[in-house]
Amino acid sequence: MLQALHAEEYKQQLLADFNCRTNYDSGRFYIPIAKRLIEIANPQRAHQILDIATGTGIVALAAAEKVGAQSKIIGIDISAGMLSNAKQKLVASGLQNVEFIEADAELIDFGQDSFDVILCSLAICYLTDIPAALHKWHSFLKPGGKLVFNAWTENAFTTSVLFREVTARYGINVPNPNAPLGTPQKCQQLLKSAGFQNITIQKEQFGWYFTPDLDNALQMWEVNAKNVFGYQVQQLAPEKLQECFAEYIKEVQALPVTEQGAWCDASIFFVTAAKI
Repeated sequence: MLQALHAEEYKQQLLADFNCRTNYDSGRFYIPIAKRLIEIANPQRAHQILDIATGTGIVALAAAEKVGAQSKIIGIDISAGMLSNAKQKLVASGLQNVEFIEADAELIDFGQDSFDVILCSLAICYLTDIPAALHKWHSFLKPGGKLVFNAWTENAFTTSVLFREVTARYGINVPNPNAPLGTPQKCQQLLKSAGFQNITIQKEQFGWYFTPDLDNALQMWEVNAKNVFGYQVQQLAPEKLQECFAEYIKEVQALPVTEQGAWCDASIFFVTAAKI
């Protein structure tokens, strides 16, 4: 849990990051993982559904198409830039059962027993207080309702793990966003503490091979150094920042390779939990 001052700085950086992600939907795994989440959640007709951190509405719109007009889907997100994209897609879809709301997922209150299903795809790691959020989501659910979310495993993304290792040598602590829910045991513990039962956790792989050449190394530096879990490296003095940059580029290029290239692990948990 972040202290209030740090949390405000963090959320401003988060907004700066996501508000400028104009090509979010073209990312490697956002749409496939969202579709997989919907498959696992299997929402039904007439369900009231909340999509936490809906982003560009990938999950909310997919859920709406599945459950039909009798259901109501609310998607909330803190990023006006992402929601602008979501609202454009909603108009184009012609769907009438979806509402997008600009709001901080950690502050909004819908009241008890409001939803049959709560969904959250690739976003729970960005919350400043995950235990508190889970408690709140538990209260939002109707008895018999379920929460379905995904969370990267603790050591997902080889080049991000390497980024944290290199920056640590320069005295920069870049938090691992996957640490809080990065093992089945951690997921179970946090969900049980929030009151959830009937917890199931499925591990799946969305990794890929890549060529660890200079171009990809530079791209990975940019991705990490601008991310809310990586921008901390900008605290370094210019000379030290350049040294850190050069060391990271060198180490990415030195990653072990097979005939297929270097492997970037992207293992993820799909988690389902019920309110009894």
